[in-house]
Amino acid sequence: MTTFEDRRKDTHEAQTWRELLGIVIRDPRERQRIAEELGIRTITLGRWVSGESDPRSQNLRRLLEVVPQYREQLLDLIREEEGFEEFAEKTQHDPSKEIHTEFYERILIALATSASHLRFWSICNLVLQQAMGQLDPERLGIVMWVICCMPPSGPHNKVRSLREIIGRGTPPWGGNLEQKGVFLGAESLAGNVVALLRPAIIENLDEEYSLPATRMENEKSAAVYPILYAGRIAGVFLISSTQYNYFLPQFRSSLAQGYADLLALALDPEKFYAPKDIALCMIRSEQEQKKLFVNFRQRVANSMIEASRRGEYLNNLQADELVWRQLEEELLQEDISQEDIS
Repeated sequence: MTTFEDRRKDTHEAQTWRELLGIVIRDPRERQRIAEELGIRTITLGRWVSGESDPRSQNLRRLLEVVPQYREQLLDLIREEEGFEEFAEKTQHDPSKEIHTEFYERILIALATSASHLRFWSICNLVLQQAMGQLDPERLGIVMWVICCMPPSGPHNKVRSLREIIGRGTPPWGGNLEQKGVFLGAESLAGNVVALLRPAIIENLDEEYSLPATRMENEKSAAVYPILYAGRIAGVFLISSTQYNYFLPQFRSSLAQGYADLLALALDPEKFYAPKDIALCMIRSEQEQKKLFVNFRQRVANSMIEASRRGEYLNNLQADELVWRQLEEELLQEDISQEDIS
């Protein structure tokens, strides 16, 4: 059975765009997907590959969008074949390196039609799914997190920590990462971005120490972009890669900033905080935090039961938020206790 790695190796050796397409559609599911995206039959793809027929210009342009991971190679090979002169001119406008208009429309529709309690999850999932495909089309390894400010608390009523809420990743990281989310604070790269309200990028985590950063296994570079609204901040959009210098191409950092801007639409205005309302604390390591999270689900269930006994209704989302706030308080109180002891 041909693996993804075998297919990728073969595509790099393809001599014509038809040969490259033939390699891509060896996978029956990919062949069916491409045909459906183009609105043609799978047999038509086979005729393009064999040279029996040529695609119409609009279909060929659409093909470049449908397989973004092979776009550059396909385009170069198309330019080498006679009969496709209209593709010969290289232009600076490259649709694969910008957020498509159609996607903005999808976000606006979700904003208009999603129930208020579902809007955050709906828009974040749409953005992360689109960003994953565009920023890591070859699945080299990328992870993305939407990290939000915890509500103000403590004696001075300040934002004291951040929380990883929605995460998505390609191998070697998992798919949905919500269960792995932890608190972050002033010690983190995300915390630095929240404090300064400007992006931060580390292209080589082995060598750069000027910015604070906690590191995951296999992580080589990272970029963090603030989620802003009217001079206030709700959190950050964090992206990590298995590759060094992954964010050096300007189009990648521009795309990431664009997606961070779209994430702002997922949050209510009151979730954005002025700099004066933020005073991040130092947060303990992930390993130490996990000890507090062991009984998370049981605590959520208990919160709902206790609310019911008081004649109050607490849904699962509200109970989740309540327990997260309790955990933050326990984590910060534990740190204060440790300081008192020392």
